[in-house]
Amino acid sequence: MRFMMLMIPKGYESAAPGTMPAADAVAEMMKYNEALQNAGILMACDGLHPPSVGARVTFEGGKPKVSDGPFAEAKEVLGGYWMINVKSREEAIEWAKKCPGGDNEIIEIRQVQEMDDFPEDVQQAAAGFEAMQTGAARR
Repeated sequence: MRFMMLMIPKGYESAAPGTMPAADAVAEMMKYNEALQNAGILMACDGLHPPSVGARVTFEGGKPKVSDGPFAEAKEVLGGYWMINVKSREEAIEWAKKCPGGDNEIIEIRQVQEMDDFPEDVQQAAAGFEAMQTGAARR
C-alpha cells in the first residue's frame, strides 16, 4: 500500500521567497529519511519552496487562470512530502509519528489510489495509466 505523508508547516503559507530550514533541522530530518530508506519503504521525498514563489492555475468557467503566490486565502500549505510503501495505514501512521517534526508541523497521511480500488469502467477509462507512471519514473 502506498501512502503519501504530507508535511504541513504552520506559517509556511506566508514565508518569504528563499526561506530555508535550519541546518540542524535538516540533519535531524535526514536521519529520519535514512531510517525510511533503510526500512525499504521510501519511494520518494522532497521539500517544496514556499508558496510565495509558486503559482496556482484555476479553471473557473473551464478557462485557465494563473495566480502567483503568495495565496492570501491559504491556511495550510505543503512544505514537502514522502511517498512510502507499507503494509497498512497503521504502519504509515507509526512512521509518521517517528518524524522529528516541530511544534509548528503537521503530517497528513493519505493512501494512494491503486487501479484495483476503482470500478471496472474507471479502470477502462484509465487504460495505459500504469505504463504512463512507469515511463515518468524513468525520467
